[in-house]
Amino acid sequence: MARLLEVRDLTTCFHTPEGVVHAVNGVSFDLAEGETLGIVGESGSGKTVSMLSLLRLIPEPPGRIVRGQALFQGKDLLKLDREAIQKMRGSQVGFVFQDPMTSLNPLMRIGEQLSEPMLKHLRLTPRQARNRSLELLKLVGIPGAAHRLDDYPHQFSGGMRQRVMIAMALSCEPKILIADEPTTALDVTIQAQVVALVKDLRRRLGMAVIWITHDLGVLAGLAHRVVVMYAGSIVEQAPVRQLYKDPRHPYTLGLLGALPRVDGQHAERLANIAGRPPDLLKPIIHCPFAPRCRFAIARCWETNPALLPVSDAHQSACWVLGGTGEPFGETQVD
Repeated sequence: MARLLEVRDLTTCFHTPEGVVHAVNGVSFDLAEGETLGIVGESGSGKTVSMLSLLRLIPEPPGRIVRGQALFQGKDLLKLDREAIQKMRGSQVGFVFQDPMTSLNPLMRIGEQLSEPMLKHLRLTPRQARNRSLELLKLVGIPGAAHRLDDYPHQFSGGMRQRVMIAMALSCEPKILIADEPTTALDVTIQAQVVALVKDLRRRLGMAVIWITHDLGVLAGLAHRVVVMYAGSIVEQAPVRQLYKDPRHPYTLGLLGALPRVDGQHAERLANIAGRPPDLLKPIIHCPFAPRCRFAIARCWETNPALLPVSDAHQSACWVLGGTGEPFGETQVD
């Protein structure tokens, strides 16, 4: 598959009264046409800030994109002027935010909010935009769509509001859909419906998807590849099946160990990752996961490892488990 997006060395910081927060530290990844890329990590790992940086949606100041490149169809998103990046956001890249209640305007009817980007970017007439809005509500499975265009956001359930947000993100037929933890506030049944909806839309529309989450379990049946982030950096990336079968970073092992099993092969208690993430006000010199890692060796405290190749499509940033070295079970350090 052809590359649709190429991100290289993306680095973003925030200037605060306490000091400079190093939120994103040299993130690089590719996205192919029609691919679903999962980005996983705990709160504060930099996954959302990375995506907001690509679309230049972080507030400047206090935020600042220090360096990097994000090539999309031959154009560097980080160097486009304000007007060009605004056009790109609406027409080429759709963004589904985490909380639909705060993302939707409570004073505007749903039909008006759906029509707005089409009036701006596609130059449709109001009638054409309304007809297209109706088609979109039907596409994302809103019952009685024709009667819901004139409703307000508070008249929709959480799951239905999230469907409206997806419809809005798809309104200009983007090449990429970025979904920022779109199922976090939803119950398990609705979560499954939203995941199934995005999978179906990807197949039908041929778009690429970047799905941001803190839950590796959600990505198992959704993503083609997974990027694992910790402390503003990518610590592992691999095809989804390979990541689950042969994880090579202790943080990935911890995330997988915390997942409930449904195959009957589970431990008495779910695993947990001891400690807490590093203070991003301080530059990271050693491996950021070393203070929480049961495999850490002296080298981990001396140098922060780059991503090491495990196989052609699998990399891990770990001195002990990464690369093509020994299996983790044989290298544990007490």
